[in-house]
Amino acid sequence: MPATVSSAPNRRAPGKGGIRRANEAAILRAAERVFARAGFAGARMAEIADAAGLPKPNLHYYFRSKRAIYRAVLDNILALWLAETDAITEAAEPRQALEQYIRAKMRFSRLYPDASRVFANEIIQGGAEIGDFLRGDMKALIERKAAIIRRWIAAGRMAPIDPRHLFVAIWSVTQTYADFAVQVHAVMGVAALSEAQFAAATDEIVALILRGCGIQEPHELCYDRA
Repeated sequence: MPATVSSAPNRRAPGKGGIRRANEAAILRAAERVFARAGFAGARMAEIADAAGLPKPNLHYYFRSKRAIYRAVLDNILALWLAETDAITEAAEPRQALEQYIRAKMRFSRLYPDASRVFANEIIQGGAEIGDFLRGDMKALIERKAAIIRRWIAAGRMAPIDPRHLFVAIWSVTQTYADFAVQVHAVMGVAALSEAQFAAATDEIVALILRGCGIQEPHELCYDRA
């Protein structure tokens, strides 16, 4: 799994760790917005600094280059997404584990839509920055989790499916609510989904995926949720 802000230089000042973390977080959230709109090539360090509310030299104190900030944005969102697979363990109840994972992925699409779009653009462009990670550490992690799901299937705890396609399906549908939010809003006839509408969408996605896995979803969906 990629380390959070792994590209930042190790120059932590004694007693100022909180300030450093706050500034790094501000830089990364600003960079998410700038990269999502302009792409890597079109983004400018000065624009990221302005969006973060920091002088441009401060960016070079925390990150050596625009590429270092870009990689840190990708590392952060991947770390958040993949950490949630921890719920998928041998002893876990399939329904509970998968529901927890799906809801977490939907929550991150709500909280970090720009980071998701940066990741999507990186993949569309061929994944030059993270291709090795995707083919290496990420693939190994998914294979470990897929092996657990195959054992759930062998035990009759869920329908026989290819776990790799299950992960791809979860990623696709949950990240759509960030990457293609404009399309979602057009279909729903709203300028943006309210918290209640997003919660209802999450319930629907959980139910759809669990049914596809042959798992009974116990919660009643509220179709009339505003």
